[in-house]
Amino acid sequence: MGRLPFDPAKTAAARKAAARAASEGAESEVPLSVSQLAAKIAGALHTSLPSRLRLVGQVSGLRERTHWYFDLKDEAAVLSCVVFASSARKVRFRPEDGMQVELTGRIDFYVPGGKVSFIAESVEPLGAGPLELAFRRLCEELRALGWFDDSRKRPLPLLPRRVAVVTSRSGAALQDVLDTARRRCPAVDVVLVDVRVQGAGAAPEIARAVREIGAVAESQKIDVILLTRGGGSMEDLWAFNERIVAEAIDTSPVPVVAAIGHETDTTIAELVADMRASTPTQAAMRVFPDASALRRQIESLGRRLYMLVDRECRLLRERLRAAERHPLLADPRAVLDRAAGAAGAHARTLDRVVRSRLGEEHRRLATVAARLERQRPIGVIERRSVRLDAAAMRMASAMSGRLRVDLNAPERALERAMASALRNMATRLEATERQLAAVGPQGVLRRGFSVTLNARGEAIRSTLDVSPGETLVTRVADGEFGVVVEGRTRQNRMQEVRDEPPKEDARQIRTKQMGLFGE
Repeated sequence: MGRLPFDPAKTAAARKAAARAASEGAESEVPLSVSQLAAKIAGALHTSLPSRLRLVGQVSGLRERTHWYFDLKDEAAVLSCVVFASSARKVRFRPEDGMQVELTGRIDFYVPGGKVSFIAESVEPLGAGPLELAFRRLCEELRALGWFDDSRKRPLPLLPRRVAVVTSRSGAALQDVLDTARRRCPAVDVVLVDVRVQGAGAAPEIARAVREIGAVAESQKIDVILLTRGGGSMEDLWAFNERIVAEAIDTSPVPVVAAIGHETDTTIAELVADMRASTPTQAAMRVFPDASALRRQIESLGRRLYMLVDRECRLLRERLRAAERHPLLADPRAVLDRAAGAAGAHARTLDRVVRSRLGEEHRRLATVAARLERQRPIGVIERRSVRLDAAAMRMASAMSGRLRVDLNAPERALERAMASALRNMATRLEATERQLAAVGPQGVLRRGFSVTLNARGEAIRSTLDVSPGETLVTRVADGEFGVVVEGRTRQNRMQEVRDEPPKEDARQIRTKQMGLFGE
């Protein structure tokens, strides 16, 4: 009997497959519960995939609690990932949203939640993702423009009249802000500006809301803008990393407080804002003053003010009592009498001093006048004439006596005496004339001196007698000429004292008189 040809359908593998298909066909007719299907999915994942996998993607929505929860994504898919605390402690860096990482772990299907997740046992960094790179580039650009500088940050008002809250009406952040505002200071009005806080078109809507608030802030008495939303992934918060939002915040005439996401999240809107808060509640606490604290502060200031006023009043009362005890108020007439007595004494002293000074000046003037009178040419001539007359009288008396003794001899003696006397008198007269010429005005002028006269012909004796610009006449020996005063300099006054002509000794006069007769 010959061998039959090979039939693939009759092999052992084919028979097993046919049996399995028949069995599955029979099972497919029986409905499965959700638990049964979930168990089959978990079993299929465990049997069809390796026990250890390496996965590459971008971190998004990182939440750090006891364990790390985040999504790993690429351009087409997203997978939930978990790093348990025991594995997280071994990671040498802190993952951030937008970072490219490589995970090593296993796939897991959580049956009670019906969720597939990747249980990562190790995490290694690969680099920044596209969103992280865009965030860094915009940060560098705005930092170069100075939008992050502290010098651009404006202080918040102590007690704002109205606060505009820019957020989503349906978000939990709004309720946190409203609860905090009602608890801290209900007197401050809150204006809600409802905007989308994530997704396409959210950034232009937020920027438009900030600009519109700034345009009506003065008329609507809006003092602060509070920009906020709750937590989320980097993609959820990306609207607050757009340049259009940052520019609207930077150009806002009203201070802006930003609180975006969780405390670990950082957005460009927060960096540009005048103040950044970690949560919406904290932002509301920064914006809305604590009414109770303000009330306590006012009460404290009131007590301090009362103490200051009371102390000042006590000081004023003490000064008033001291003033009441002052002698001026106790007996004003006695004080006035003492002042009048002192004034009278001063007046008498002043009168005495003035009279004494005037007397001294009068005596000095008389002395100078007498000195001038003695040196006056006419006075000198008069004194000499008196002395000459006296000598003539003595001579006549002597001649009369001599004539009684000898008429001829006395006559001759008289002639000789007369001639001698006349010669002596002529000589003395010439000497006197020379002296007069020397001390006279013309003689002084011939010696190189000059005399200056004003317009009235009066001699100038002091710098106080002239004024700048005045025209004067200066007289010298051979004539006179006009001068104009340009300035004056006063020097110490030197008093010139000239010696009087020496008086003749009486014995010499008697000798000369006796010499008339040759004795």
